[in-house]
Amino acid sequence: MSPGSSPSPESSGPSDSPNSPGVARLRIGSTEIIALADAEGPFFAPRAEAFPGATAAQWAEADRRDPGAVDAEGRWWLRFRAYAIRGERGLTLVDAGIGPADGPASSWAPVPGVLPASLAAAGIDPAEVDTVVLTHLHTDHVGWAVVTAAAPDGATAKSRRPYFPNAEYLLQRAEFEAIDAINPQLRETLTDPLAAAGRLRLLDGDTPLRTGRAIATPGHTPGHQSVLVTDGGESALVTGDLLVHALQLLHPGLAYAHETDPEAARRSRERVLGRGTASAPHLATPHLTEPFLSPEQWR
Repeated sequence: MSPGSSPSPESSGPSDSPNSPGVARLRIGSTEIIALADAEGPFFAPRAEAFPGATAAQWAEADRRDPGAVDAEGRWWLRFRAYAIRGERGLTLVDAGIGPADGPASSWAPVPGVLPASLAAAGIDPAEVDTVVLTHLHTDHVGWAVVTAAAPDGATAKSRRPYFPNAEYLLQRAEFEAIDAINPQLRETLTDPLAAAGRLRLLDGDTPLRTGRAIATPGHTPGHQSVLVTDGGESALVTGDLLVHALQLLHPGLAYAHETDPEAARRSRERVLGRGTASAPHLATPHLTEPFLSPEQWR
């Protein structure tokens, strides 16, 4: 890790939510990647059910690599983050956290999230975000993308509006076409409001962005995507759920129970992690304890 790539630690502040806002930063050349805390809490099922093929030795190895991912009761302890990418050509947000108390993840995730407070702590106004990349359509990644708007004076019906009013929301077409299999309720709560506002754009595979490049990484879901930032001779990968646990860093082929296509997910991990190559990216992972991992930390 070069001095220009050293991440600053997440910092916490007061909040009305049981979750605490937090910000961490990583510089890649002239581009800044900002980790934005939204929440943390236990996985909804025993972790052995999430990785049924993992051995006791593999769990022990993963716990040594990421000790903060298991709590005193042996539960898988998750962080929920979004990432902002600030470059010379704009400001991109990757994913949108678990959302408010009435968000789509409220049935299982530790809502309300605190992404708005983390954005404020990072000096980011939602109105200045020009692009939102949704890595996939699981509810803990889209929570603040569209929110419930207050009813106008004299009206009773509430509406849904994009939380980032000036942003174009990017989703892989393969993911959009699989929405009924993933979560059909997200049509009404997410994609229909975005389309009605003229804010939804569907991508077909790898696509250049204002800041970085969308990389198709299918497997976790049919149209999962990650974001690769390359600048100043270094690179960073905002993984989405290509990586959800340190087990997958150590054993990329280990199947995760909530992957749509485990074999495709394995191929995606092995392709983008670049093991065996001269250079490897920094990793920005939404669920691991540390918001950033240098190549020296994970290879």
